[in-house]
Amino acid sequence: MPADPWWRPPIRGKRWPRFLPVPLMTNPSPANAPARLAPAGLMFLAITSVGWGFNWPVTKYLVSELPVLTMRGITGIVGAALLAAIALAMGQSLRVERKLWPRLMLAALLNVTGWMVLMGLALLWLPASEAALIAYTMPVWASLLAWPVLGERPTVLRSSALVMAFAGLAVIMGGNGFTASAAKLPGILMALTGAIGFALGTVLAKKLPLQLPPLPAAAWQIGLGCLPVAVAGLLIETTHIEKVSQLGWWLLSYSILIQFCIAYVSWFAALARLPASVAAIGTMAVPVIGVVASAMALHEPLGLTQIVALAFTLAGVVLATRS
Repeated sequence: MPADPWWRPPIRGKRWPRFLPVPLMTNPSPANAPARLAPAGLMFLAITSVGWGFNWPVTKYLVSELPVLTMRGITGIVGAALLAAIALAMGQSLRVERKLWPRLMLAALLNVTGWMVLMGLALLWLPASEAALIAYTMPVWASLLAWPVLGERPTVLRSSALVMAFAGLAVIMGGNGFTASAAKLPGILMALTGAIGFALGTVLAKKLPLQLPPLPAAAWQIGLGCLPVAVAGLLIETTHIEKVSQLGWWLLSYSILIQFCIAYVSWFAALARLPASVAAIGTMAVPVIGVVASAMALHEPLGLTQIVALAFTLAGVVLATRS
């Protein structure tokens, strides 16, 4: 998920910013970010990648014990509240100007509501490793959507990135034969729709930027985006809290504290200390960690099919971030 936000730190010059495979929309970081690779920045980037990468098998396990909408919505609301508390503790205001509310609601819908629902449901049909790979085609779709939305004509690199992304999807769909692929098709479509919707939100962030500090912007988007998800879950799903295992409670805590708080705060800290291009490449460790962690923790397959799909996906993201 995957994702997450804020994945748009600007780069020098007037070119379209490189798309980072991370989750939400905020106003850019300062353009005069230090060029040297600060050790602290690399450390924060590693914390982010590990936190988000491990969250894929964590979420896959949790949907086996809790209904998807309730679990995704409630954890998001609690995580947003904690992010808001961190922002206030750092002296940042949560105030939103009236003119920004429509943009904020649109960002929450595309980057959080759709993502939480579609990716959560996709995990009912897909292994966590495959869902993570599809999710991280986001930069490729963002590069493609920049043409109709922003008038950015596709370059050779962007076109090549799209081909690589389709190749990765083809490997995922065809790796286990037609019957297995047909059974996974609903999950593939949901994950792909979630990734494209998030990419659209990212492109619109360039056209309709949010003039908010990163932490308040993330807290508002996650909170507003997860609220309808949680409400829908409470209305249509049946939750048996008493059946949640001890491991499930620990993983819920991980999802809230590590994914929503520590990983996101580390991401912003990394962006303040590293060039955008380094951050872009660094976040590509997330699907790698997700695939390997899913194989180790959930005994999901990790063979030639998964490695080839991962290679195509990462190659597409590299090309997209350099276009």
